[in-house]
Amino acid sequence: MTVPRSWRPFFVTVLFVLAIQSFIYLPQDAFAGGADITRIQSQAEHGSVAQEIELGAAYLSGRGVPRNEKKAAYWYEKAANAGDPGAQQQIGYLYQKGIGVDRDPERGAKWFERAVAGGLTSAKVNLGVAYVWGLGVRKDPEFAAQLFREAVKKGNGTAACYLGVMYSFGMGVPKDALEARNWFEAGAKLHSAMAQFNLAMMLIHQDNLTNKDVIELLRDSAHRGYVPAMHQLGLFIVRDPAIAASPTEATDFLEEAAANGSWQSSALLGILARDGRAGVAQNKKVAYYHFRIATLQGGDSATTLLESDLHLLTSELAADSINSVDSDATAWMEKHKQACLLTSEWDCISLRAISRAEQ
Repeated sequence: MTVPRSWRPFFVTVLFVLAIQSFIYLPQDAFAGGADITRIQSQAEHGSVAQEIELGAAYLSGRGVPRNEKKAAYWYEKAANAGDPGAQQQIGYLYQKGIGVDRDPERGAKWFERAVAGGLTSAKVNLGVAYVWGLGVRKDPEFAAQLFREAVKKGNGTAACYLGVMYSFGMGVPKDALEARNWFEAGAKLHSAMAQFNLAMMLIHQDNLTNKDVIELLRDSAHRGYVPAMHQLGLFIVRDPAIAASPTEATDFLEEAAANGSWQSSALLGILARDGRAGVAQNKKVAYYHFRIATLQGGDSATTLLESDLHLLTSELAADSINSVDSDATAWMEKHKQACLLTSEWDCISLRAISRAEQ
C-alpha cells in the first residue's frame, strides 16, 4: 500500500471544523507537588474563586491529582455560580459535551449566555456555534453569524474562521467562496491556527499547488497546536522532503498529531516504517505497532484501510512479537485516550458540518 489517494493534496477535501471549544486554565506554576494541591484545595473550599478554577482545571487535566471529570465539573460550576465568566464558559462546555455531568445542551447554552453577559468574547463564539446547530437553543445560523461578527470585532480569530466556514457552505449567509477566503485570511491575521489551516487548504483546493505561503500557513498552524495541520504538513514533507525545515520535521509533526488523536498520522508513520521512507528505518514490527494504534484510534475506517497491511505483517511476524506489540499499542492508546476521543469528536463534527451544509 502506498500513501492513500485520499490523502494526496490535489484530492484533499477541505476540512472545516465548527465545534464548541473548551478553555482550561492551567497556571504555569500550579500543581508542582502535593503541598500546592493541598493549598489550592483548602483555599477553594474556603470560597476562593481563583482556586476553584485551578482545582477544576487540575481535575480535568489530571495534573497534580488523579483525573476526575465529576470533581472538575463540580469546582468549575462553583466558580461559575460565583460569577466568573471563564468558569461559566468552561462549565457550559462540559454540559454541552456531557463531561463530568449529564449532557444538557440547554443548560450549557445558558452558561455561555451568562459568560457573554460577563464580557467574555470567546463565549460569544461558543454561543454562536450552539445557534448554528441548535444545541440547547433554537437553530438560527443567521444569528450565529451576527455573534461571530461581533466576536471578530473584538479580535477573535476563531470567529472569523467560523464565518469562513459558513460562507463556504452557505450556512445562514450566501454561499460565497471569495467571502469565505476573506474571512479565513482575517482569522489567520488574528493568529487563529484553525483559520490558517483552512486558508491553506482552500488555496490548495483552488490553485492545485502547494507554494511557500501555503506551507508556512500549515507550519504556523501546526506550531500553534492544530492537529490537522500537523498531519497535512507531515504528509507534504513526506511527498517533498525539500520543504522540510529539519530532517525530522515530518515525523515530529506526525508523532505529535498521532499522540493527539490523528489515526491518519499513526497510519502514515506505519507506512514510513514499512517502506523505510522519510529518514525512518524500515522495520516491520514498528510498522505493525503504528498500524495497530491507528486501528484503535480510527475504528472501522482505519481497520478497513489497513486490513491488508495488518494481515501481511501478521503472517510475517512471530506470534510472541505480535502479542507484545498489541499490548504496547493498547497501553499507548490508554495513555492518549482522552486526546484521541476529543479529536474523534472534532472529526465527527467536521463531517456533520459538511453533510448538513450540502443537504
